[in-house]
Amino acid sequence: MKIRNTLLAGVVLLNGVSCLGQAPLSIDLNDALARARKYGLQVQGAQLASALAHEDVKQAKAARLPSATILNQYFYTEGNGTPTGVFVANNGVHVYTEQAQVHEEILSLARRGEIRQAQANEAAARARVAIASRGLTAVLVQSYYALVIALRKLALAQTSLGEAQSFVDLTQKQEAAGEVAHVDTVKAQIQLQQRQRDVSDAELNIDKAKLGLAVLMFPQLREDFTVVDDLDNAPLLAPLPEATAAAKSSSPDIQAAQESLRAATAGVSVAKYGYLPSLSLDFFYGLNANQFAAKFYDPEPHNNLGFAGQVTLNIPVWNWGATRSKVVQADLRRQQAELDVTQAQRSLQANLEAAHREARVAQAQLASLRSSVALAGDNLRLTLLRYTAGESTSLEVVDAQTTLTQARNALADGLSRYRVALAVVQTLTGTL
Repeated sequence: MKIRNTLLAGVVLLNGVSCLGQAPLSIDLNDALARARKYGLQVQGAQLASALAHEDVKQAKAARLPSATILNQYFYTEGNGTPTGVFVANNGVHVYTEQAQVHEEILSLARRGEIRQAQANEAAARARVAIASRGLTAVLVQSYYALVIALRKLALAQTSLGEAQSFVDLTQKQEAAGEVAHVDTVKAQIQLQQRQRDVSDAELNIDKAKLGLAVLMFPQLREDFTVVDDLDNAPLLAPLPEATAAAKSSSPDIQAAQESLRAATAGVSVAKYGYLPSLSLDFFYGLNANQFAAKFYDPEPHNNLGFAGQVTLNIPVWNWGATRSKVVQADLRRQQAELDVTQAQRSLQANLEAAHREARVAQAQLASLRSSVALAGDNLRLTLLRYTAGESTSLEVVDAQTTLTQARNALADGLSRYRVALAVVQTLTGTL
């Protein structure tokens, strides 16, 4: 209770109040995650990539539908006294073209490879948004608990500072009474100066940790916030089989790899389209005449407006193996995508087991760390009693104080270690 009260006092002291008299913003882990995902540049970049992939799907679908264009063209050919001018192919000195054209690649209606490939790429891009979000979560959790542990260690340093000051007061009183030598006071003062430096270092660590967390949470740098210390309220670790099942079913890394494989498989089909003929239909309506007029008067009026249609069949015969090379290349990409799926599955299993073991060991050590703090506290209390009775030296008291300080810091580090490892497991299983 004393440590917790000191921690809260240290938070208020460091963060103060705003110029409007309001308390600093209090942020818990869930709030920090929500802010980081909203302002995180990695997530925003992945979302833009997903939006780009969605437009590719629209374009792939639109490519299968008829297209309409309007052609506006004018040709001038040098005259030579003949109706065509010097260039026979131009069919006149003045040639005006104003036509609407509708074009359709008929066989594309039966080809869905491009659409399947674009849809798979879009799904992979959406999965990468989740990957970016989880990566940001991992960084955010480490930064969040870096600040939490810095605040807690400041409270511990202030507690140790108070204990060192009390010992200095004790040695000075006993020296004044002639019960101890001046060297005891000197040793106590050295210990006090070290504890003062510890407090200064703890304050610096808070400033650095707060800046690191603020960069992730806010669009503009600010420091008028505090974080909630939930190290003592961490949830229990889920069993490994349960965590493994959850991780495999929700892993965006595996999903992205699988969708990339689906896109690569569709890419093989798209490459094979190069072996097939193309059949296109074009319809034209408008004018293509020597006068820019609906009717041509020479000497009788003739209609310049009209329509025309054409059907084109292109059959590939020989291109020096370029199509075959594209098919082979697409198949190699498919094989690479299969390897990526396998790698994603193996990496997920390895990362999950490593994080789970880390959390399990850290959780198992918490009871021992708490016991060490209790024993170190009893040791300091008994040593002080013995010192007061003249049965121990100041060096033993200083050593007992140092041991207690180290035990408290070790417990704080152990709590943070478990919480961060647990967060990694939760991130991999999609529960955070």
